[in-house]
Amino acid sequence: MTIEINLLAWRDRVRERRSRRFHAALVLAAAIGLGSGASMTFFYQQRLEVQEQRNAHVEAAAAQLERDIRSISEYEAARAQMLDQIEVFSRLQVGRPQTVHVFNQLVESLEEGVHYTRLSRQGDSLRLSGLADSNRQVSDQLRALAAASALDVPVLSEVESQDGAAQRRFSLSVSQQMPEEAEQHDDTAPEPGAEEGAS
Repeated sequence: MTIEINLLAWRDRVRERRSRRFHAALVLAAAIGLGSGASMTFFYQQRLEVQEQRNAHVEAAAAQLERDIRSISEYEAARAQMLDQIEVFSRLQVGRPQTVHVFNQLVESLEEGVHYTRLSRQGDSLRLSGLADSNRQVSDQLRALAAASALDVPVLSEVESQDGAAQRRFSLSVSQQMPEEAEQHDDTAPEPGAEEGAS
């Protein structure tokens, strides 16, 4: 007696079961791959946003630093300008009484028969032009200027006769002395009584 067993249906079921498992594994792998890709994409997107925020913060800090540097430069320029103005005001304040003193000395040292026709100033140097009745009066005027405490030793540049007149036209230059130099000049000047005693 022969027993025949048909294995085709069993094999088909096994093959179908294996095929379902394969497809399920394939779908699971695809799902895992998609999930991993989405996770990596989200992770890198988050990192990118954080980096962009850092870059924006650095750019804002750099812009603020540039504004601060520009403000400091403007403050330094304004400070330098104010210091220059203070220096100019100080020079003017010191020079104002000195100028008055120089003009007083010019008037007080003017010899009889001598008068000035032109006066110009450049820095601490004065240029004087005038008329005198004689060469002796020009010499006396030079000595009077040299004795003035606010003036240095004058330098005569020219003396010439007036056309058709006995007067002499002269030009000279003399430098101003600062107040400290004028005080030293006064200290070194001989006392009037000393000359009389020596004579």
